Amino acid sequence: MELNASYTSLVAVGDSFTEGMSDLLADGTYRGWADVLAARLAVRSPGFRYANLAVRGKLIGQIVDEQVEAAAELRADVVTLVGGLNDTLRPKCDMGMVRGRLEEAVERLAPTCKQLVLMRSPGRSGPVFDRFRPRVEALFALIDDLAGQHGAVVVDLYSAPSIADPRMWDVDRLHLTAEGHRRVAEAVWQTLGLPAELDWRTRMPATAPPRWAARRAEDIRFARQHLAPWIGRRLTGRSSGDGRSGAQFDAATGKAFWITPADDGAPGPVTGWRPVASPTPS
Repeated sequence: MELNASYTSLVAVGDSFTEGMSDLLADGTYRGWADVLAARLAVRSPGFRYANLAVRGKLIGQIVDEQVEAAAELRADVVTLVGGLNDTLRPKCDMGMVRGRLEEAVERLAPTCKQLVLMRSPGRSGPVFDRFRPRVEALFALIDDLAGQHGAVVVDLYSAPSIADPRMWDVDRLHLTAEGHRRVAEAVWQTLGLPAELDWRTRMPATAPPRWAARRAEDIRFARQHLAPWIGRRLTGRSSGDGRSGAQFDAATGKAFWITPADDGAPGPVTGWRPVASPTPS
């Protein structure tokens, strides 16, 4: 990996983890680690372009069918691909199919970008995740193999106790908080060979655990508001992403599009984004 490399474009492919769910902004939109990473990369590269194609709830087959080709056509410097975890958490999962579709995605994306980034996703211990842990770890072993075969880099969040801390996770216990997303952005940043700005592996300060009654009350709220609907969607084949498209994907044309900092050229942090004008046909 080239240290202090310069990257002029980023495309993010995946599911809710990459869409940024639970890192909620005041206007009702999500930010997430990919957006944080893009804003940081943009400060280093005038004219930086970014597209987030990720959609919550998507399975690996949907990611490949709906996002991968659109991402490949952009020919970005960096492509991040995170997918397959939703498949492993389904009651029934064909790991052979997951392997085949993930291989298909990597083989399509790797030749089109300067650096492909894969990820061993974080996991919060609990009865749901622990039940499917063997599948999850089989998925991560595959990711390691594919990275070695295709020159991709792997961001290992799964083995980081700092990200597994329950305080890094939202009340739905499925998605990271803003602090969790901030640390993921830093982990990807460092994996790309860029100078560290914080130690994302540092554990949060110890605090007194909540009382038993508070924990049970929270468990009941979680089961009613989040776990039961999640199980219902799994059993009926529905998804929270049904009918949705990625933030920088035009469903009418089937094409992805770039955004760039609205204040491109101005010093300091990115304060907003604007679409890049499409080239005029000759």
